[in-house]
Amino acid sequence: MSGISRWLRSLLAGERARNQETALDGEDDGRPAVTREAVLQPQEMTEVDVRASHPLDVFEVGWRTDTGMVRDHNEDAVYVFTGQLDAIESPSAFGLFMVADGMGGQAGGEEASALALRSAAGQLIRDIYVPLLSGAERGSEQPAMGDVVRQAAESANAAVGRNLPGSGTTLTYGLVAGSRLFVGHVGDSRAYLLRGAAAPRVLTQDHSLVRRLVEVGQLTEAEAAVHPQRNVLYRAVGQPETLDVDVTTLPLEPGDQLLLCSDGLWNMVHDAEIQSIVTSSGDAQTACDELVAAANAAGGDDNITVVLVRMNFY
Repeated sequence: MSGISRWLRSLLAGERARNQETALDGEDDGRPAVTREAVLQPQEMTEVDVRASHPLDVFEVGWRTDTGMVRDHNEDAVYVFTGQLDAIESPSAFGLFMVADGMGGQAGGEEASALALRSAAGQLIRDIYVPLLSGAERGSEQPAMGDVVRQAAESANAAVGRNLPGSGTTLTYGLVAGSRLFVGHVGDSRAYLLRGAAAPRVLTQDHSLVRRLVEVGQLTEAEAAVHPQRNVLYRAVGQPETLDVDVTTLPLEPGDQLLLCSDGLWNMVHDAEIQSIVTSSGDAQTACDELVAAANAAGGDDNITVVLVRMNFY
């Protein structure tokens, strides 16, 4: 078995043993995957050889960010990274997908969302993907995967607070390692899982004051949808105190779809319509374009950002 495969299997096995995150579904089936960037074996392979060996990319990804119909600038940001580690014995998938919705004025929000993504993505790639590339063995002294996912948001919080005081941003990201998904989340951007014909499953909790009032029974869903303070957050990246980061993990299945979006989508488009657009679109990018168009058709009250990832595990 290659060092890369041993590293990833050890990492995921240790994560399951620690059981520090919330498991939303059954056990990981352990199926490996390949992504669209390739680190090939030393023997020469032509482009035709690569396509013949791997007819499907593991990740089909689409994304789009849009100012909307009301705002005069876009404070959202998006980050997408996929890599392929393709050894003879056991190929492994790695993908990082991130959405941030900034706040804090004309420049502050844009800068906060961009800085949060750079900081969190840099740490996750350095602490997870780079060791994976190097084939380094993972020892018991390394933190659990969920801890690394959590620390990335904490680092982003420190960077925004230090460099852009008074601004802030949401931060929601999905990290795929093998066939397991880790979700880190702060704010009211969302992560959805779409599986087969089932209704979209929200993997995140909105950290907004209005959502808290709904949870304690002081507001109905209908009242929350039009409440003037529905965008006020009680938890965001950039806050001065210690940040509480939600981390969730679950196994993925072939055909699963991960949707990340800012509130400019889910505030304007109901979950049933989101599902209809995603399932009826021929490809991920078309689905993202149509989701943004639907949000704008409904009024486009806010910036809109969407990332859709289709898992083509084999």
